[in-house]
Amino acid sequence: MTGMFISFLGTLPMGTLNISAMQISISDGYKPALLFSFGALLVEVIYVRLTLVAMTWFTRHTKLLKAMEWVTLVIIMALAVSSFYAAMNPSVRANPILSNTLHRFWLGAAMSAVNPLQIPFWFGWSTVLTTRNVLKRENNQYIPYIAGIGLGTLIGHCIFIFGGKLLVDSLNARQDVIHWCVGGIFLLTAIIQWMRMVKNQDAISKMTEH
Repeated sequence: MTGMFISFLGTLPMGTLNISAMQISISDGYKPALLFSFGALLVEVIYVRLTLVAMTWFTRHTKLLKAMEWVTLVIIMALAVSSFYAAMNPSVRANPILSNTLHRFWLGAAMSAVNPLQIPFWFGWSTVLTTRNVLKRENNQYIPYIAGIGLGTLIGHCIFIFGGKLLVDSLNARQDVIHWCVGGIFLLTAIIQWMRMVKNQDAISKMTEH
């Protein structure tokens, strides 16, 4: 329950993965969006498991994590540009990146894999829970903890997947307006990501201080 609650709250702020899942649900339907979400949460729980047993390795390879940050920034910018492109071209009904031929499950897994912010996020929470004796360093506690995290992420994504599509359908929003809005969200996310990286106040830098 603790892992699910933390994961659910961490999924609610607008970000690359939940907005992408919402965009896929609007353009392609619920099933592809859910497959995307399952791929993303699978990678997340793998990262959580790795942070529980191999954090020393992560703290020694911060350059790799920072490189992943730049990859994430490029992906967010590409998503913004492709959304604006779809908005300016009425013949294009879906984001070219999110609606490509790659299976949605693997698309979600790939986008989650290059998002390094979840590593220090879960490292921090797992450390707090361990020091407060809420989470013990035992496999019989790790398994339900990780399962709860995956469930919390799924519930959070479902709010965007189903809520976003229901809102768009109820408002009868034009497709180009949707693309402009989603592109703007991606662009804002990219700006925030870039500012954090430039100021060197990202979560990865803070992780090395522990």
